[in-house]
Amino acid sequence: MSPSETPPVASPQRAAVRPLRGETSMATGAIWGVTCIALVLALWFLATAGEAESRFIGPATLPSPAETVRAVPAVFGTGRLPANTVVTLRRVCLGFGLAAAVGVPLGVLAACFAELRAFLAPLTIFGRNIPVAALIPLTFFFFGIGELQKVMFLFIASVAFVVSDTTAAVREVPQRYVDTALTLGASRLQIILKVLLPLAAPAVFNSLRLLFGIAFGYVMLAEVVKLGGDTGGLGDLINVSQRRGQREPILIVLIIIPLVAYCIDRALWWLQCDLFPHRYGGRGVLPRFVRWLVHDVIGGWFRGRGTAP
Repeated sequence: MSPSETPPVASPQRAAVRPLRGETSMATGAIWGVTCIALVLALWFLATAGEAESRFIGPATLPSPAETVRAVPAVFGTGRLPANTVVTLRRVCLGFGLAAAVGVPLGVLAACFAELRAFLAPLTIFGRNIPVAALIPLTFFFFGIGELQKVMFLFIASVAFVVSDTTAAVREVPQRYVDTALTLGASRLQIILKVLLPLAAPAVFNSLRLLFGIAFGYVMLAEVVKLGGDTGGLGDLINVSQRRGQREPILIVLIIIPLVAYCIDRALWWLQCDLFPHRYGGRGVLPRFVRWLVHDVIGGWFRGRGTAP
């Protein structure tokens, strides 16, 4: 190095780079979410601005935001939208609730016993990979076209996913917990009920929350056909509007569906955080209330009657 040359100086420390898979604040997340919605609305407005003949997308294909808003009182005024929303939610809760009631115990047992897991493997693979639309004619044959068909369609479409996710959640519990329980003399039933199930419960509940949203989408297929003059649900409302050439009610329903699904998802997320505060940082209000109800109220009532052990 010549005397005129100066040694390289270490560059100043670069600004901290945001880590991959990092978290953002609630305010920042809300700003980005609102920006995305505003961008979609702006594109919708630009594509449908102007007179009908000069629009980039004609009103027969996509109504403008203003036309859609003007149709809201008509859709809500007849009571069709609230009534159909309630019917759809009831069907999803019954169908998916039945899938959870059957799938979670089967998944736990399949994770614990390899023979049962191998026995259920063909059914779960078939159920997870078959196109759900192909199940509609099958459910017509077995359950007719009434409410039972729609509930059983959601059950059949969802139960394989519940079994698979529950099995995976239980099998992911570290083996050291099972070994510790065996060392302490626990039986198989005690290990399942007091070790595997509690440790897998957060992952199982999270899977159920996500699968509920999928079932909410499946119900649109189940509501293609309705019986007589019964309220057909949101899917039937879309089909009727399509046959009548009404585009605005279809868009309104397509906006309502994700809003309702989001509200349900957030409610389930709050419940999930509260049930498993050690995993998700909730306050544990509901578990404390249940313990108070069981030990203090119900236990106190039994103790007062002298029937407690």
